[in-house]
Amino acid sequence: MTETPQRIPPLPKDQWTEEARDVFAFWGEPNAREEGSKTSILPVMGHHPGLGMAYNHWGKQLLLANTLETRHLELLILRIAWRVKSAYEWHHHVGYALNCGITLDEIAAVKTYPEGHAWGEADAAVIDTVDELLDTHGVSAPTWQRIEALFDMRQRMDLVFTIGHYVMTSWALSAFGVPVEPWADRIGFDLLTQSGKVPQRTLKPGEGEGWADGRS
Repeated sequence: MTETPQRIPPLPKDQWTEEARDVFAFWGEPNAREEGSKTSILPVMGHHPGLGMAYNHWGKQLLLANTLETRHLELLILRIAWRVKSAYEWHHHVGYALNCGITLDEIAAVKTYPEGHAWGEADAAVIDTVDELLDTHGVSAPTWQRIEALFDMRQRMDLVFTIGHYVMTSWALSAFGVPVEPWADRIGFDLLTQSGKVPQRTLKPGEGEGWADGRS
């Protein structure tokens, strides 16, 4: 797959406003206010600080305060990343998935669903909901009955909104041409890294001390 050239570059430093610095520093990345964020996405969002801060708050709610189990959250994001071919989301969420106990074999099987793994009932319901929303822009009555039996009201709401958020984010990354960070040991859809190392677990932004260290 040919990647889109970067259409919206990082905000130049001579244009950094206090509002843009707020966007960079939102997740607690060390020195981000003074030096900018090392991520690829936040320097782009600095062009539009109002949108950037709204996006940060919304993304933080879904990433760190989601009522879904972390396993189900990461499975749905990986399925979206694979379906819409978001190299950025795939790279980062492989590491997050490993950190919550999802295995490399399971991550590989996300691409071949429903083949390749004996998925549990809740795992399958989450992935089927992703696929139905992408394919039909809705959720069928049988699938809704399944998730209604497995998840409470807030979890069902989070499930649908989270799917929409990560599809939107993937579209934006693709349309703007936002690349995986140049310093990262990029994880491909084949689950091979550029260096040949086995992908390793990583912490989500703000998840714990040292989350921004060694973000490769």
